[in-house]
Amino acid sequence: MVEQLCFFPEAGQSKGLPDEFLKYSPGLFSQAEGDHFLNTFIGTAPWKQTVQKMYDKELLTPRLTAWYGDLGTDYSQPGRISHPTPWTPELLAIKAKIEPLAGVEFNSVLLNYYRDGNDSVAWHSDKESILGKHPVIASVTFGQVRSFDIRRKADHNEKYSVRLEHGSFLLMKSGLQEHWEHRIAKSVKPMKPRVNLTFRVVM
Repeated sequence: MVEQLCFFPEAGQSKGLPDEFLKYSPGLFSQAEGDHFLNTFIGTAPWKQTVQKMYDKELLTPRLTAWYGDLGTDYSQPGRISHPTPWTPELLAIKAKIEPLAGVEFNSVLLNYYRDGNDSVAWHSDKESILGKHPVIASVTFGQVRSFDIRRKADHNEKYSVRLEHGSFLLMKSGLQEHWEHRIAKSVKPMKPRVNLTFRVVM
């Protein structure tokens, strides 16, 4: 059975969203800008499908990814090292627009391509040592609306959801990765393509 949650709002965000950890800004990019970026990234990014080891089994990650950034911002994970593809004009334009909002100068970005409702990312927190002790991560979404769920690590009953809309911006503030987990769940409903960009600072 596909795991579903009942706390999805129909639009916007859950009531009581912890704004000390998250800031959601819909419509940062226009419909035309969003369409352009979505089509460009789907058509030109060097997408890869990686393998993850779970319970002594190797499984294909249910989405495609691409890593961009400054020279030397290698992304190390168990069993593999991803060397960054150089920044494109489109990525630099997005980066320049979100950095004043985040108050951070990012040196890398991870692109995730969700092809349909079967693509997802499981509960996790971005707490890799290369991101520092208190990472700030900026997320930009183009394409299909998907629900971004968070739950407190110490109490899974405390959970919220934000529907990430086409052209939206989500700032994951300092402290979120330490105390909360997040995911994009699978969906039984038909879903169109979505590309999500998470801008980071690799130490």
